[in-house]
Amino acid sequence: MPSLHHHPLDPHSRFIRLVLNEIGLDVDLVEEKPWEREERFLHLNPAGLLPVLVEDGGLVVPGVSAIAEYLDEAHGAGLGEHRLLSLDTATRVETRRLADWFLTKFHAEVSDYLVTEKILKRFMPEDAGGGAPDTSAIRAAKTNVRYHLRYLGYLARRRNWLAGDRLSYADLAAAAQLSVVDYLGDVPWAEDDTAKDWYARIKSRPSFRPLLNEMVRGTTPSSTYANLDF
Repeated sequence: MPSLHHHPLDPHSRFIRLVLNEIGLDVDLVEEKPWEREERFLHLNPAGLLPVLVEDGGLVVPGVSAIAEYLDEAHGAGLGEHRLLSLDTATRVETRRLADWFLTKFHAEVSDYLVTEKILKRFMPEDAGGGAPDTSAIRAAKTNVRYHLRYLGYLARRRNWLAGDRLSYADLAAAAQLSVVDYLGDVPWAEDDTAKDWYARIKSRPSFRPLLNEMVRGTTPSSTYANLDF
């Protein structure tokens, strides 16, 4: 069986897990602590970043974008109308644009700060950046998430799904990022009902259930995290 090297609260790993669940591919989950920079893991991805997919035949696919493209190339044609990266050129462009928005911009401005400062620093050694949380980084992330939520609501009001008529990589990328912020209770859902309704719709999908059942040691998820009617 293929294996996915991941961390439970890494939103990029969560995105690929959602994709795998949507297309019906089973994998063995191998939890990694990328800050430890183990030689074994660096052989898989010298960049030291998650996630990494390893196929049965030994093919190593490192990094979130490479894995997403690989999965579409290898399995997309067999999904028909449920393909997560549309065959329509304009829709593909928009899907990639929005997926990159959430995987890169949202991650850099919101989820990476919150997960690192609130959770990961507790487990990281000091020489790898561990220690007390940076409260200024947390405040910045809590401010930034409001603007991203507003943009998400704008997209959801204009379309059935974020990039068009069908569920796509854009929705799964956005939901993966929001899921870790929601775990920490830092999404101001009351500020945009459309964004909230979109998220409730996507986290009610079977592909989301494994994520909602996970907990990180020492950190209790927010009351909205696993609640489908929040």
